Amino acid sequence: MSSWNNILTRLQAEESPLDSLRAQAVSDLSNFRGRNVICYYSGWLQGCDASSVSILDDDMNGLMNAMYELDRSTGLDLVLHTPGGEVAATEAIVKYIRDCFGNDVVAIVPQLAMSAGTMIACSCKEIIMGRQSSLGPTDPQIGGVAAGGVIEEFERAVQEVKVNPSSAALWGQIIGKYHPTFLGDCQKAVEMSRGIVGQWLKNNMFSGDSAADEKVEDILNLLCDHRTSAMHNRHFSHSDLCDKGMKIKLMEDDDDLQDKILTLHHAFMITFQKSNVAKAIESSNGARWIISASS
Repeated sequence: MSSWNNILTRLQAEESPLDSLRAQAVSDLSNFRGRNVICYYSGWLQGCDASSVSILDDDMNGLMNAMYELDRSTGLDLVLHTPGGEVAATEAIVKYIRDCFGNDVVAIVPQLAMSAGTMIACSCKEIIMGRQSSLGPTDPQIGGVAAGGVIEEFERAVQEVKVNPSSAALWGQIIGKYHPTFLGDCQKAVEMSRGIVGQWLKNNMFSGDSAADEKVEDILNLLCDHRTSAMHNRHFSHSDLCDKGMKIKLMEDDDDLQDKILTLHHAFMITFQKSNVAKAIESSNGARWIISASS
């Protein structure tokens, strides 16, 4: 009979049922597709703190761990479920993934990849979605305020004062709340977001497409323009994106693929519901990087 200490040590060393469930689901999708799989999942829908679930520079450590010893000749399926996060961190993550796999990266969005998560999806050669899946606007937020909305407000102020000079006092109170350089920072953020997404689309999804410029402009006007999206949490379905020419594949077109993706997705969502996990980056080689929810 084993001692208390031996049994406790053995229990602590064994993988939890939740970990085993996710690992098997990731492995099954990888084997089915014949490609590497990395899952980037956040538990924001379960109410985890924003600091725990957003895309941050620290996530690079999780991706480095996930990349270790992957056979990079077989490409990458990147499964995304995220509310987004920092644009600079997102840009670095995409550069790293591309350095490792070139353009052979497919995004899989079982449910939601919003904001900077949408930016990552746009860097891929193709996006696999379901009828329930959505991407979101990539218009940047500064201090919780839509940068595009600030620019619109300022432009409106200029036009209204031109027509009715007496409104200058009212608009002066509103615009006067902006701190120095705020308007310029908003303009730069919008231009940067639009430029990054446009470049990624042209370099991969529409590489070699003679109509790339026109298609990319239509997509940018949908995803990156606050005047079009109106709300930062707006959901764009597969049909919205297909209408703009994006390369979208429906998981429902392949029952086996749909089963593998949704099994994986549900394994992660159950993990968030049944544990203290706030973010997980896991790969098909068994690598796992877990962030716990803030207390």
